[in-house]
Amino acid sequence: MNALDGIRILDCSRVLAGPWCTQTLADLGADVIKVERPPGDKHPGGDDTRGWGPPFLRGADGQDTAEAAYYLGANRNKRSITCDIATPAGQALIRELARHAHVFVENYKVGDMARYGLDYASLQAINPKLVYCSITGFGQTGPYADRAGYDYAVQGMGGLMSVTGERDDLPGGGPQKVGVAVADLFTGLYATVAIQAALRHAERTGEGQHIDMALLDTQVAMLANLGANYLVRGREEGKVPGRAGNAHANIVPYQVFEVAPDEHGQPQHIILAVGNDGQFAKFCEVAGRPDIAADERYARNQNRVRHREVLVPLLESIMKTRRKHEWLSALEAAKVPCGPINNLAEVFADPHVLHRGMVHEWQHPLSPTPVSLVASPLKLSATPVRTDLPPPLLGQHTEAVLADWLGMGAQDVAALRQQGAI
Repeated sequence: MNALDGIRILDCSRVLAGPWCTQTLADLGADVIKVERPPGDKHPGGDDTRGWGPPFLRGADGQDTAEAAYYLGANRNKRSITCDIATPAGQALIRELARHAHVFVENYKVGDMARYGLDYASLQAINPKLVYCSITGFGQTGPYADRAGYDYAVQGMGGLMSVTGERDDLPGGGPQKVGVAVADLFTGLYATVAIQAALRHAERTGEGQHIDMALLDTQVAMLANLGANYLVRGREEGKVPGRAGNAHANIVPYQVFEVAPDEHGQPQHIILAVGNDGQFAKFCEVAGRPDIAADERYARNQNRVRHREVLVPLLESIMKTRRKHEWLSALEAAKVPCGPINNLAEVFADPHVLHRGMVHEWQHPLSPTPVSLVASPLKLSATPVRTDLPPPLLGQHTEAVLADWLGMGAQDVAALRQQGAI
């Protein structure tokens, strides 16, 4: 039993934000049908991310398949059908599927779905309870609504790159994007929350609704404390938050520190994340400098923030007196938040990551050996997430879905193929 058993989702989204949303809903038990473009003379068909490699999944012959790791990482637990929504027969098929769906997700440019007769108004007329989620760069309204939206551009427009990266006055300073597409990922997660709220409303009232998700809205929302800092005082005082490297705007010390080099003379670093005054006092005890915590300039966090230009260099010199493992063991014993900076090989070999089941192996039809992918982080005691469907091949489930949802037989499917709908 899964939490969203019985929920049918028609997923016309591509790339990352939409698929990330529907992957989470699929993990929770929803029957997610990934609608993909059929192969054609000028297009291989399917979600663009199928071709976003290397790396690609290796097949039984040891050669690359057409399944990129990027695609595999965002499409587990779904079923795939092909449908050409540019054709009248394809549009009619989507409308018929939508009649039987609880949720419809799309990330086409504003106005595109209306041209196909697949916009919210059209589908709501045939399924009043339908939850329809549109995911775009800038939303359905506003001066930028017609623009195409991409994560990289939105990280810049939404202020994230202005607060990410080393300080401008230090070597390596300048705008920096985050290492993964966080605007896409956060939008996908917010969309997941909105869809579940709208489903609850539909259950109670019989009324569906249109969810308008925008990458830029999400990026602005996730500015969190930095956005609040600016709106509460910065705007009034003419202070705009900027890049702080690995430091924190509101907490000190909360950053990366270089420690003594390893046995090979290689530089080493750790994260020191002191979240309150008690933890700072414990850190100072571990460092052998309780006098620092007793200094009124540093005893309280607000004073440490004000005097960071004096305090941080002092701490930098102290941190270089011991090696990484010495600091980590001593600080962890004292319950002072800290941690190493792992590369991905170290992450996926970490005993805690492995214990928590954050790598799951899937039996993929193109691979002779199990395929390891990152697992869902959701841990539900009564309704655990699904792990039964590997990321689907293009159109792998077309016949099965049309039979399950619409009761179509072989002749019906053959007719759709002849019309170029699937």
